[in-house]
Amino acid sequence: MLKLVIPKGSLEEQTLRLFEAADLDVRRGSSRDYHGTIDDDRIERVSVLRPQEIPVYVGQGLFDLGITGEDWIAETQADVEILTTLRYAKTGTGHGTKIVLAVPNEHPATNASEMPSGSRISTEFVKLTQRHFAGLGIAVQVAWSYGATEAKVPEIVDAIVDVTETGNTLRAHGMKIIETLMTSEPVLIANRASAADPERRAAMDDITTLLLGALRAEGRVLIKLNVGEDQLEAVLKVVPSMKAPTVSPLAHGGYAVETVAEKRTVNRLIPQLLAAGASDILELPISKIVP
Repeated sequence: MLKLVIPKGSLEEQTLRLFEAADLDVRRGSSRDYHGTIDDDRIERVSVLRPQEIPVYVGQGLFDLGITGEDWIAETQADVEILTTLRYAKTGTGHGTKIVLAVPNEHPATNASEMPSGSRISTEFVKLTQRHFAGLGIAVQVAWSYGATEAKVPEIVDAIVDVTETGNTLRAHGMKIIETLMTSEPVLIANRASAADPERRAAMDDITTLLLGALRAEGRVLIKLNVGEDQLEAVLKVVPSMKAPTVSPLAHGGYAVETVAEKRTVNRLIPQLLAAGASDILELPISKIVP
């Protein structure tokens, strides 16, 4: 039913991992294959392409559904519908990336408005950069970069506009970030005509639910425990929860308590629960959380 395209490159591994966690495993003959399948009748076929191309192809209707970055939607100005933000990055679940203007450490500019007219800027985000400086009223020379953008400074260009998560690579090359043009998250996008079709839209909503459920479950575990009536209040003061813990009476007295906790807190949480009177504590993995 749906033709899906997912990003190749820096987001590829995390995207495939997310689909696996959502029980939508992408099957390919090898990691070099550009096409694959998902054993789900809601998805007709899967392609793996560069995220730069995905908004254009989805906008044109070559694909119904795709994952790309907000930065590439802004760069291409593709007419697509954003179904949801998928808050993960190439290093794992996180807060995406930034598109930044960077100059050599010795450059006098401290922000984009201080860049001299005629400055040479290398970037993959040509249109985004041109629009930004046009808004500032500064005429700059923006050249397409075919890679290794930071290596072109200062001999070839005066500055670069590049994507970064931490800024560490830029700093390692003797550069400083002087302005963030935009922040970008991975997003699930749809062709507008496909999204307007009731049957396709229902399938898109199902896929969205599965992906978001898998993302919410990352880094979380289910904690189950038993506690006597006298210790219940003390345990509940310790127990974390997304909304409120589930408390159920046991057949022979006392209560069973269930809650969701951050995995990184469990090493401290379990001793605290024991001290408060909990027993029979279980830690279980969670595949999805659907509110």
